[in-house]
Amino acid sequence: MIRQMNSSRTKSMLLLLSTVVVGVGLNFLGGMANKLLGLPLYLDNIGTLLSSLIGGLVPGITVGFFSNLINGINDPDATYYAVITILIAVAAVVCKKKRIMTRFPHVLLAVVIFAFIGGVVGGVLTWLIYGKDFGEGFAVDLAAKLSSALSIGYFSSNLLAAFAVDLVDKAAVTLVAVPLYLLLPDKLLDVFRRQSWYLRRNTKSVAHIHKQSSLSVKMSVVISLSIAVAMLGASTASIIQYHKLTIREYQEKGERVTMILADMLSRKQTEDLLANGRDAEGYYEMCKELNNVLTASPEVRFIYAYQVREGDCRVVFDLDVPDQEADDPGTVVEYDETIEKYAALFLAGEEIPTDTTVDEYGWLFSVYRPVFDKDDGTLLCYAIADMSMDRLHADEVAYLTKLISLLIAVLFLISVYSIWLTRQAIVEPVNTIANAANRFSYDTPEARVQSRKMVQELNITTGDELEDLYRAYRKTTEDMVDYIDEVQHKSDQISNLQNGLILVLADMVESRDKNTGDHVKKTAAYVAIILEQMRKEGIYADKLTDSYIYDVVHSAPLHDVGKITISDAILNKPGKLTDEEFAVMKTHAVSGEVIIDQVIDTMHEESDYLNEAKNLAAYHHEKWNGLGYPKGLKGEEIPLSARVMAVADVFDALVSRRSYKGPYPIDDSLNIIRESSGSHFDPQVVKAFLDAESEVRRVASLNMKDYDYKQYNL
Repeated sequence: MIRQMNSSRTKSMLLLLSTVVVGVGLNFLGGMANKLLGLPLYLDNIGTLLSSLIGGLVPGITVGFFSNLINGINDPDATYYAVITILIAVAAVVCKKKRIMTRFPHVLLAVVIFAFIGGVVGGVLTWLIYGKDFGEGFAVDLAAKLSSALSIGYFSSNLLAAFAVDLVDKAAVTLVAVPLYLLLPDKLLDVFRRQSWYLRRNTKSVAHIHKQSSLSVKMSVVISLSIAVAMLGASTASIIQYHKLTIREYQEKGERVTMILADMLSRKQTEDLLANGRDAEGYYEMCKELNNVLTASPEVRFIYAYQVREGDCRVVFDLDVPDQEADDPGTVVEYDETIEKYAALFLAGEEIPTDTTVDEYGWLFSVYRPVFDKDDGTLLCYAIADMSMDRLHADEVAYLTKLISLLIAVLFLISVYSIWLTRQAIVEPVNTIANAANRFSYDTPEARVQSRKMVQELNITTGDELEDLYRAYRKTTEDMVDYIDEVQHKSDQISNLQNGLILVLADMVESRDKNTGDHVKKTAAYVAIILEQMRKEGIYADKLTDSYIYDVVHSAPLHDVGKITISDAILNKPGKLTDEEFAVMKTHAVSGEVIIDQVIDTMHEESDYLNEAKNLAAYHHEKWNGLGYPKGLKGEEIPLSARVMAVADVFDALVSRRSYKGPYPIDDSLNIIRESSGSHFDPQVVKAFLDAESEVRRVASLNMKDYDYKQYNL
């Protein structure tokens, strides 16, 4: 019996191999005939169509794949079109199943489908690989005529021409393949239909799956798929590495260019350029030398130097390029995106990170170099080189297109070959486990209990390694449920510890200010009161989510973190501050923003919590009417969290004792807040604050050392 089974399998594989060899041979014969006849066609899919009609998907895609692979020996790019041939094989199998291939005029629809895959999809693939270069020959000449006659663009005309040529080609191929198929005897076709690789629908139940073969054999197929996935991962890593290396190359070129420009810009030369523009001594010599740099480094798009000032920039030098007239030296220009982002660094003469921008000039990679006076070290300007990323983009698109098309072809081939071995042996029991996994819910304790019970009731008893897998999965889910319960408990503990540390940090900062007392804790409590009241009243309802309120309330203690940069003499001065001292005091808002920005820079992912902490630190002294500081924002330009903190901060300052004043009565303080609505404060925020007056009064009268923060989730 075993010998008979082995013999049957051997015959089946020999039949498959013979079909593939004949199909590949027909493809090559068709291609050779096309060349001998000098036709503007291909005729290289006869074997693909015939093997798909006779044996189905497995021999069809095998013939298509290996035909392109062998052609790739002489023409490497032919390999990347294997996916097109495979798609044609799939379409042929589908059309046969729908009885389109063997009936006229329905077969014409199949020809159109094949032509669409070969001409349009193949044309798009060609365009992605070669860009605007569609090649040469009859199709390109036809495209030029179509573009002129129909007034359509280059891309559309080439696709239309490719479709027209492929329509004729696939009609000729079908005219050969279909009659050959119809001439074959039914008995021979029945032999093909009985093969396991013909992928007939199998209706055996899961109960009999374990009798097929050892799971170790079945998993060999899964391993082959894993290898394909590994290929994809390795290829992805290669394109990432290619991108990084190219970026590094661009950075090195940019640094060399900016160094050349920086060496030209002495204090005297800079002042001469700003004063006399293009008439400055040596200006045209600079242009000539830098034009040589552009010629040697075509990636460099712009070379220029800016003197960055508060609010704007002065052009020190700007090199003319063929498609963009340069600004004259001395011209005042606005901040661009990068300068706006790093304005503080530019003004301080610090090193500026390389930056990538996309604007009307294209995709640019910019390198910045500060230029200092060689005698006294004064910052003169910044030398800047912008490099076009278009080449990198085009190369990456072409590489990815080739890679993806080849991987699709390989993965499709592996997948189809795996189906007949895995459909009955692995898929259904694994799907049972997978379905349970998809339905497994961890979000609540009740859901975890129900999900654990569901997995226990699966009771898979296949008697092989799959049963071992199920038991391992069952144990894993049970252990995971227990672990999640424990992790949830630990997470709550860590969250409480984090919040406690934040309060301690804020207290340490505030402890330098002898005037503030419980300021950190009380302002946080007032912020929580206002936010909850606004949500209750539907004010800014779209903004006030649970996570948003949590982030704002928990970051509130950090609103005055910038005071750590203020000297004790100013911070604790008993009397009124002078104008100069007050100007220094006001810098704590910007300092707080910088401090929290530094923390954000150390993070590897976006943090809403830190973003709100920055908003609070930077903008809690802005006013609704735009007369606040540090940026003079007004209205809803001010982040909502900062508008809320403004009310909480001022109210606590009013009702608290300071070394330079006594506490205001609560009624008077509430009136001041009310009267400042619409000028200093957001009217909506003030309304919520006053509507929660009873809770505000209660907090104002509390000793915060004994205050229970849990009610505000602090």
